[in-house]
Amino acid sequence: MNSIKTEKTLFGQTSSGKEIWLFTLSNKNGMKASITNYGVTLTHLIVPDRNGKDTDVVLGFDTFEGYQSEGYMKAYSYMGATVGRVCNRIDGGKFKLRGENYEVDNSKGGHHLHGGKEGFDKKIWTAEEIPSGVKFSYLSPDGEENYPGNLKVEVTFTLGDDNRLLISYAAETDKATVVNLTNHSYFNLSGDFSKTILEHDLKVNAPFYVSVREGSIPTGEILSVKNTPFDFLKTRKVKEGVFSDHPQTLIGNGLDQTVVFDKEQPSLELSEQGSGIKLELESSEPGIQLYTANYFDGTVKGKGVYYPQYGGIALETQHFPDSPNHAHFPSVELQPGEKFASYTSLKFSVIK
Repeated sequence: MNSIKTEKTLFGQTSSGKEIWLFTLSNKNGMKASITNYGVTLTHLIVPDRNGKDTDVVLGFDTFEGYQSEGYMKAYSYMGATVGRVCNRIDGGKFKLRGENYEVDNSKGGHHLHGGKEGFDKKIWTAEEIPSGVKFSYLSPDGEENYPGNLKVEVTFTLGDDNRLLISYAAETDKATVVNLTNHSYFNLSGDFSKTILEHDLKVNAPFYVSVREGSIPTGEILSVKNTPFDFLKTRKVKEGVFSDHPQTLIGNGLDQTVVFDKEQPSLELSEQGSGIKLELESSEPGIQLYTANYFDGTVKGKGVYYPQYGGIALETQHFPDSPNHAHFPSVELQPGEKFASYTSLKFSVIK
């Protein structure tokens, strides 16, 4: 018997009067995941701590208006959103595909970021309730944000009684295009969003990292994490990666790096001693961008508090940044007749 329940509620309205909906999945253990069809955004993720207390572990807003606020737009932090067509950066907003040159938005520091000015995070998606979850779909028309091809995209959230939230992605195109999708939730397992994540414990089975230059644009080199701030092969405090005089962390103002998963076990563990909450992540993606909210400045308020610098850590499973411009990176090209598929699993428990 399927014990997962889905509740649909009105979350808000756009300035043009379009209704925005919130879908809350819940299991028998008290875990809840709330996702809105605006940007397929994970607004709340509630899990029990070691004392059984319901604890929200993702930054965000309690109302739709929060995602439209001037402060949020200024910070432009993509809290909880699905980002694409191509997440992360494209150098200068330019790439070549099948002999054709394309130029997309480059207004974010001279590069393309997370799909552009009107990326997937700002679209109203069609939602369909399914057993144990919700499937969101969107047709990105040929030429949207200057990307080629009509791209049919699906993002599905399913919840299990093992306290696992599964995010699945699928896409098809009628013309050669590029696709790199991720979820941009910021996690803080303490449940106290006035605190930072610097004391969280992090372990990532990722022996390499993608080297970048100014602007966080890849140099093309994939280097060993040994003797770098990105070596989380053994459990370390997040702050040990953030506070470093390594040239790469100086570029990102903290942790803001794609690390390359071990292909045999693409996994990550994040935990917080106070709440006792532990997150185990697995993904089909080759890498994960670790970003510690380095540019939060305490001016954006959500869920009753102002989010401080290092107030959350984004765990952005994905292909590598600027992949269309690096032939030796795992390809993000999608051809007609092919099917793009990807998943990321988030399982919650308490520290033994």
